[in-house]
Amino acid sequence: MNTVGLNKTVVKEISKLKEEPKWMTDFRIKAFEIFEEFSNPIFGPELKLDFNEINYFRRITDKVSENWNDVPKDAKETFKKLGIIDAERKYLGGIGAQYESEVVYHHMLEELVEKNVIFCDTDTALKKYPDLFKKYFNNLVKYDENKYTALNGAVWSGGTFIYVPPHTKLERPLQSYFRINSKNMGQFERTIIIVDEDSELHYMEGCTAPTYTSDSLHAAVVEIYVGKNAKCRYTTIQNWANNIYNLVTKRAIVEENGLMEWIDGNIGSKVNMKYPCCVLAGKYAKGNCISIAVATEAQIQDTGAKMIHLASHTTSNIISKSIAAKGGNASYRGTVKITKKAENSKSVIKCDTIILDEFSKSDTIPKNVIENQSSNLEHEATVSKIDKEKLFYLMSRGLSEEKAKELLIMGFIDRFREELPMEYAVELNALLKNYF
Repeated sequence: MNTVGLNKTVVKEISKLKEEPKWMTDFRIKAFEIFEEFSNPIFGPELKLDFNEINYFRRITDKVSENWNDVPKDAKETFKKLGIIDAERKYLGGIGAQYESEVVYHHMLEELVEKNVIFCDTDTALKKYPDLFKKYFNNLVKYDENKYTALNGAVWSGGTFIYVPPHTKLERPLQSYFRINSKNMGQFERTIIIVDEDSELHYMEGCTAPTYTSDSLHAAVVEIYVGKNAKCRYTTIQNWANNIYNLVTKRAIVEENGLMEWIDGNIGSKVNMKYPCCVLAGKYAKGNCISIAVATEAQIQDTGAKMIHLASHTTSNIISKSIAAKGGNASYRGTVKITKKAENSKSVIKCDTIILDEFSKSDTIPKNVIENQSSNLEHEATVSKIDKEKLFYLMSRGLSEEKAKELLIMGFIDRFREELPMEYAVELNALLKNYF
């Protein structure tokens, strides 16, 4: 199937190829019509995408395998080099691997099956759990919010679907890995996570792509539902190539006394626009976002977080670390809104940026709104360069200038690294060494 360029026929063909119900085909068509009507966002970096050059759907196999030996050779070799197999064996409760448009491998421990945990790709969830799927799909992130939620609605494929039943705590993380491997490829996964009452989940996500001279697009949608007294942690380390436009909408709704944590690592990509959001809907709900964004030559990281307080006694924390080098642009853009009904609520925002040369750039663009008199909001922002005295001190102890800078940068992002599993922290260290 040739899916370069997008029109209504392509949308219908994708749905037909996936053997979807009529309601999903109709939904895709509505979303495509909105996509055609909408313009690019009026805020943030300029997006110079040629939608007629993008491949919107590429399938390398018509099934999801539970055995690595059954995965197509190219995908298997790619994921093996990335260490996916070793990670699964060591510490994961389950894993999914998406290559281009669809998940090609999926597996989880038998003990999770016995606990009635659902962990599968989103296409499978549509077929196997239609009522549950329909209840949560397009409920938190609507297809008509912006041009890229509409695009995702029209051509979504793959992604992760998780349901954790009430009173169920997963001891080991679940993970998905997303790989764009082709030139001019578009990836549009749809992830839906439901953590029911008094349950706990840690979900981890990795993203990579090789570098091509032409641009590719990653426009995902993530919807997370955190029940009463439940906890969800969503850890992302993205390492997109510098020809990828990464335009993602991530949102969670948190009920009474629930906790949502976004641990968000942004490395690579040509343009990255991502602002994980918590809607604090129940009393005493909490939302945290700890992120780093690294921008080097010809890269724009426009990242941040959104916290919407709807109920009383809710709490949010945003810690944003940005690094700009070699002419890159690493900026924070965030929104915190404490509504009239969210009395006695609190939000703390800390944005720190380190600029490594005179060619790089960083901006802090906050929007903070408090609509009642009993709540409190704190916002702190700093921009600095490498401390010359600290650099001199480390070099006087025998370190090279390069090694001394590396240590100072690692210290700058220490608050983020300490939130990562050891394997991810090691991976992050290796990635950053390649950038500076």
